[in-house]
Amino acid sequence: MMRICGIILAVSLLLIPVDLYSQDTSVRVLSLEDAKRIANAAEARAMEDNWTVVITIIDAGGHPILLHRVDDTQIGSIGIALQKAKTAVFYKRPTKAFQDGVAAGNTGILNLPDLLPFEGGLPIMYDGAVIGGIGVSGVTAAQDGIIAQAGIDAL
Repeated sequence: MMRICGIILAVSLLLIPVDLYSQDTSVRVLSLEDAKRIANAAEARAMEDNWTVVITIIDAGGHPILLHRVDDTQIGSIGIALQKAKTAVFYKRPTKAFQDGVAAGNTGILNLPDLLPFEGGLPIMYDGAVIGGIGVSGVTAAQDGIIAQAGIDAL
């Protein structure tokens, strides 16, 4: 009886479509090449005004793909740039939205996990889905935002 059950199970598994277990290849993933293109454009914009910054590009899960630190940028900007990128990805919006919310008096925002409410973090979108994020830190929040947008515009 056990042997018959085993044969039935094996045959049943063969009848399940193979694509049921395959990954969806239609989902756009941010590549290292994409990250380099974004970071290079962001750095070029920063260099126009001699701004020293850290530029971080992360994937949709919040994991770093690329970290780019311009010479003489303060070390503290590394963690800030990463957290700005994570905020943009985790909440699917620019970090400036949170900065504006806090400025308007909504201090409850500050209790949200994994949030840094300073301009300079942007989600990287493709077909309405977040595929990554960019975070920039090193100059003023508004200047960080300008640099991050230049990076996004390159993709």
